[in-house]
Amino acid sequence: MSDVSDTAERSPETVDTGPPGRRNGARSMLSRAGILFLKQREASILLIAVVLFIYFSVTTTNFFSHGSFVNIAQYMAPYVIIGIGLVLLMVCGEIDLSVGYVWMLSPFVMRFFIDSGVPTFLAIVITVVLLGIVIGGVNGIVTTVFGVPSLITTLGTGLIVFGYALTISAAQQVNIPQVSLGLSHWFGAEAWSEIIWATVLVLIFQVILTRTRWGLYTISVGGNLLGAREAGIRVNRIKIGNFMLCSGLGALAGIIESFKNNIIDPSAGQLAVLLIALAGVVIGGTAMAGGSGTVIGMWLGMLVLAMLNDGFNLRGISSDKFQIILGAAILLAMIANTYLTRLRGAGRLQSKS
Repeated sequence: MSDVSDTAERSPETVDTGPPGRRNGARSMLSRAGILFLKQREASILLIAVVLFIYFSVTTTNFFSHGSFVNIAQYMAPYVIIGIGLVLLMVCGEIDLSVGYVWMLSPFVMRFFIDSGVPTFLAIVITVVLLGIVIGGVNGIVTTVFGVPSLITTLGTGLIVFGYALTISAAQQVNIPQVSLGLSHWFGAEAWSEIIWATVLVLIFQVILTRTRWGLYTISVGGNLLGAREAGIRVNRIKIGNFMLCSGLGALAGIIESFKNNIIDPSAGQLAVLLIALAGVVIGGTAMAGGSGTVIGMWLGMLVLAMLNDGFNLRGISSDKFQIILGAAILLAMIANTYLTRLRGAGRLQSKS
């Protein structure tokens, strides 16, 4: 004889052996956890990164290997470094098109100081600080004091830097000075050194952006310029400072990349690296209009691009097609981020008690 009634046998979907309170509590906890996750700006890009990793690991030979991971790390690391500066600038409502040309110039400036007798490490520090102050300072002053849009300002300074680098180098490649090779292992020559630099800087600047007054002011300037002025924030100072940081990080990325390749190349950097870095920044959740952004999200965005690049290479897909995927990834990421931002703004991503 059956242990349940005829009605229960006809309606099996209504039968559940677990206590209703426990079931509802579990669902409520999962719902809250899901909403809490989606409220984070990094949520969508983290999901994409996880899905891509699983997909390529299962479908692509040699993707889940040491060599593949090294390729991913070395591809994304320099873009992450200049991406940090771009995040800060875009959060405060500006952009820098010259940073790729600073990448190109910085190894030549470093070599000049080394050839002049300056120790290598000190030459690196001087180059990063000097180019950050000079090029970033000019970008910031022209943009804030003279009111020239940063897009035009940095396009002009980028071309000046480009022409200057070609002039001093005679458009010829040169090798890293022999006296510097001992330090190169710390600055890109080792397989993991470049990504370690990039990740440490990401963690530092994520804290700066989210936990310091400078970061708060940067977000305020990009989110509400007039309100920031009325609150007493020195808007020009914040913007000029972030332009300097962006140029300095671009210089550091160029130096590290030259150590990795053991050559100083006048064809390195330029707009090509800027466009990839911008793609990672946008995919990672930084708003083009300013006021919001995430350095960790940018790191994840670069990781997605690196996995796509490595996965396509391992599968023998032409690099030309990567540009198609890159464009599609930018559009899809922007659609997802815009949709989630609207939900957050409308209060739709609120946990129910």
